[in-house]
Amino acid sequence: MDIHYLTPLFSPESIVVFAGQADEPSTQTLLGGVLHEFLRAQTYSGTLQFLNTQASGTLADLAQVKADLAIIALPPKEVAATLELAARMHCRAALVLSSGTSADDAAELKKIAQREGIHLLGPNCLGLQRPQLQLNASAAGPLAQSGPLALVSQSGALTSSILDWARGNGVGFSSVVSLGPNTAVDIAQVLDFLAHDRHTQSIVVYLEGISNARSFMSALRSAANTKPVVVLKAGRKPAGNEAAQTHSGTIVGSDDVFDAALRRAGAVRVRSFVELFSAVKCLASRYRPVGRRLAIIANGGGPGVLAADWVNEIALELGKLSAASVSALQPLLPPHASLTDLIDLSESAGPEHYKAAIEAADKDRQIDGVLAIFSPRPGTDAQGIAQALADAKPRMGKPLLTCWMGDASVMAARGVLKMATIPSFRTPEAAVGAFGNIASFYQNQQLLQQTPPPLSTLAKPDIEGARLVIESALAERRKVLTEMESKTLLAAFHIPVTKTILARSAHEAMMIATQLGFPVALKIDSPDISHKSDVGGVALNVMSGAAARDTYTDMVQRVTRLQPNARINGVTVQIMAPARRGREICIGLVADDPFGPVISFGAGGTMIELIDDKAMELPPLNQFLARRLIERSRVSETLGAWRGASAANIEALEQVLLRVSEMACELPQLREMDINPIIVDEYGAVAVDARIAIDQAPQTTIGSANHYGHLSILPYPARHEQVWPLRGGGEYTVRPIHPGDAQMLQTLVQQLSPQSRYYRFVSSMAELPPSMLARFTLIDYDREMALVAIHKQRTAGADGHIVETERMVGVSRYVTNPDRSSCEFALVVADDFNGKGLGSRLMLSIMDVAREKGLSEIDGLVLANNPGMLKLMRSLGFSIKAYAEDPDFKFVTHKL
Repeated sequence: MDIHYLTPLFSPESIVVFAGQADEPSTQTLLGGVLHEFLRAQTYSGTLQFLNTQASGTLADLAQVKADLAIIALPPKEVAATLELAARMHCRAALVLSSGTSADDAAELKKIAQREGIHLLGPNCLGLQRPQLQLNASAAGPLAQSGPLALVSQSGALTSSILDWARGNGVGFSSVVSLGPNTAVDIAQVLDFLAHDRHTQSIVVYLEGISNARSFMSALRSAANTKPVVVLKAGRKPAGNEAAQTHSGTIVGSDDVFDAALRRAGAVRVRSFVELFSAVKCLASRYRPVGRRLAIIANGGGPGVLAADWVNEIALELGKLSAASVSALQPLLPPHASLTDLIDLSESAGPEHYKAAIEAADKDRQIDGVLAIFSPRPGTDAQGIAQALADAKPRMGKPLLTCWMGDASVMAARGVLKMATIPSFRTPEAAVGAFGNIASFYQNQQLLQQTPPPLSTLAKPDIEGARLVIESALAERRKVLTEMESKTLLAAFHIPVTKTILARSAHEAMMIATQLGFPVALKIDSPDISHKSDVGGVALNVMSGAAARDTYTDMVQRVTRLQPNARINGVTVQIMAPARRGREICIGLVADDPFGPVISFGAGGTMIELIDDKAMELPPLNQFLARRLIERSRVSETLGAWRGASAANIEALEQVLLRVSEMACELPQLREMDINPIIVDEYGAVAVDARIAIDQAPQTTIGSANHYGHLSILPYPARHEQVWPLRGGGEYTVRPIHPGDAQMLQTLVQQLSPQSRYYRFVSSMAELPPSMLARFTLIDYDREMALVAIHKQRTAGADGHIVETERMVGVSRYVTNPDRSSCEFALVVADDFNGKGLGSRLMLSIMDVAREKGLSEIDGLVLANNPGMLKLMRSLGFSIKAYAEDPDFKFVTHKL
């Protein structure tokens, strides 16, 4: 069953339309009239029938009509009854274009659609367009030109504007979907469909908000894994957080978190309408990401230098020709051409010079993309140079962008570039920025491929001990941990902390300080004070017992005067971190709505808000993600060796980040956390101070299958890994699939017999296409699961040494059905491993996972001429029935 559940909505074979006529006087039917006009303006490839509920016969007569999709453009009061009528026509999808529907009425429509099993798009939206089907079921304007780009927008006005721009710029679409504020089919479901749509090569999204972070991230990651996704989001306001006013909560806003989420999902974010159009130009040209090194070819130094400046400004790299390329190209150029950094062809450059330079840059391995800039000169052939680029483009394997400066004299040349679908920009900065979007997609794809487990490979933390600390504080109705409790939590996860002891009197402070050794630091301990230094609650470099005693007394008196209602537990005494040219770092955590916990990294100390240095990442982290997070911060520039100070221990910082990731995964009660400052030097990192805010965790997160329900990206489910004996000797490992398994999966499919491949894929393909391979290996463990059987083989190498290799010998998977209570399975086993118990074990294991997820039924389709699979299904207790829609298949099902 590879047909997507939204196929009846986006690729219907038959449509029934309920809409008023254009010549009716009521203004309520104006939308229906527009719909009539747009639907009839071209020949829809399926069956299209217009009905009028008041003039087309009785309800019984109308119910005899059968259709996949019902399009409803009627006054709001008539929509509910018409939707129920569509259900009687066995419509599996409905599009409601009626405007002015209230939120309550929209909720009622959702209930009807859910009850009747209808996928509902609308109300209060402009509808959809599917140009390759010649279907314009929208009020967004004439049908767009057909192309590989999909547009999904939560704004009707923006949808119309982009379509109008596209018509004048030769940009075509595979799909245009306008989403209103109340639609039942949400943006996540649309993205999920487009990820599987073979007509869609890239996706542009205008977004105003999401309702469910988990489903949005799941769908976005799935889509971005196979095709470029560019997102423009409105509403960039900081998130207010009243929990504890920690540093992290102050400097991290919801827009920053959204940025981190998009980056981790593998998508690219643009921040303006102009940038969006630039990205659309590149996507329409089907440019794939390759790297960050952009070569600049120009016929003048000034424009080239401007472009190079912007390359540095947006953290790209200037692509430079290798020495071999320079030697081969120089004789083909004018005498005054320069190839030192920029490829400056000089003012006398003609079409043949641009052509030679572009071909050289395309072949050079030190270059990832090419920007050709043309400045008008008397006697130069702007159109001829453009034609040279158009001729060269089909043979290029790298992105080619252009900037034809000027206006009237280059209009014809821009027309040539447009016809060749070469992105052309009016300024060097815009062109470089467009390439930056392509490069960002390349970078974000690396983040997308990371699927870390919830716990790192470091020593196992004391999770139960940490939970006891949190539960004790919550039992006292406290939502802010004391410094002692916060450091205990960090120590439970093996984060190094300065030795800290709580003194409850001036005399105790003196004795503790003397035992610890000087110098020491004293800090007020109160659950009601977030920033100790603001109330004089911090004293550093205390050098004697008497000074510790007097400091205690003065501090308590001062804090009591400034914060008379604050509860004071005492004063903590801790050893001062040794001054070894250490850098002050802050690592924080904030629970965002709706994305859940997000980890921040940046400069620490008392000036943290002023410096405002923050890089963010969603957990879970691994070492690769932790290193990228550090590199994105401004403080990373200070971590190397400088002015006699040795380089900081980056591995120690990475380990702290991995530990914080573990805390975020295993402790859903965390709301905010500051570890500030962390002192890092060449010897390691130590947390000097910490403050943690907590709250009750959702009941579904602890002690259930949905243990990580507070995370928007599920960790790799390592708990499902098992080792099983192989019938006939040996053993194999069953574990969840991950993106690194792509090559092994491809090898498994390639080595299957033609019959086995046909039984699994109902196709004669010899291997998985890249999009399918990506979709099968990077999965959302929340809504689907794939378990692979890995067999380790030992062979003698050429030098006689024993080499151990891994081979994938079987895969079982399920995908949750739209009803969220059942799932569909698939199974394949290597031909030479048939009869060894793998099929049974993989099926039983995938059923156990589905059962743990709370699913009630597992089903699938098996070819009727596949006796081996049918025999396995019977042995496992599956019921086998005829499949009404296709007699070549049997429908097999099992209650979980």
